[in-house]
Amino acid sequence: MARVKRGNVARKRRNKILRLARGFRGSNGSLFRTANQRVMKALCNAYRDRRRRKRDFRRLWIARINAAARLNGSSYSRLMGGLKKANIGLNRKMLAQLALIDPKSFTTLVTSATK
Repeated sequence: MARVKRGNVARKRRNKILRLARGFRGSNGSLFRTANQRVMKALCNAYRDRRRRKRDFRRLWIARINAAARLNGSSYSRLMGGLKKANIGLNRKMLAQLALIDPKSFTTLVTSATK
């Protein structure tokens, strides 16, 4: 059986990993074996954190809405329940932006939700 020379294929595979590891510190960005480990770890972290980012932002929005609602004499759960009963369909991101940028209109929302 003839010998298979893998020079081109192997080099392309290694260079693909080293390109992904560009910017990593020390040998993590230049030596193939360590770069391969770091790239695999980085890709796992990126996949996990794309999902975690959505959770983190939702937690941030809820915390901001709760703080603004408590300044207006309500709580987060009462506010959200009141908004749902009043058929006000604003999502948490918009409510948090409103509480941060325009507190007066957020106050009017709270009063209409508590009626």
